[in-house]
Amino acid sequence: MHNYRFAVGVTFLGLLCGDIRAEQASPSSESQLQYIGKSVRGVPVSPAVKSGKALHVSGTPGFDKGGKLSVGDFSAQMKQAMENITDILKSSGIGWDRVTKVTVFLTRRDDFGEMNRIYTTYFPSGNYPARTTLVVSALPQPDFLLEIECEAVLE
Repeated sequence: MHNYRFAVGVTFLGLLCGDIRAEQASPSSESQLQYIGKSVRGVPVSPAVKSGKALHVSGTPGFDKGGKLSVGDFSAQMKQAMENITDILKSSGIGWDRVTKVTVFLTRRDDFGEMNRIYTTYFPSGNYPARTTLVVSALPQPDFLLEIECEAVLE
């Protein structure tokens, strides 16, 4: 009887260790991440990261491709930020219709109406993702009037 218990225990331990070895041999979650794009102005951030079937887009200001910002022009910054995100989504093989959550950071409450006017043009079907809009006292650069981040589901 003692030998039977010992054999069952060793078998169970072998199965347990086999599972541990299998977990260790599987690819790390880091290898499943894909970093999208390059920072426009050398800030240590990835514009987006793919993780499994999700795409996480970093806070995106209204810089143009040359790193210039339309200082004081909310509409220009808003359109450029949305176009920057559009480019990130396209490079990942999707569009705004796959975006599930958006967070908009505004530095001026008075820009809320204009933000909504421009925002709706990116969703002609009227199917909007969940969204949070915050008015903050400042963003990292004094000339930023907004920053937008979002999450999307890849196909």
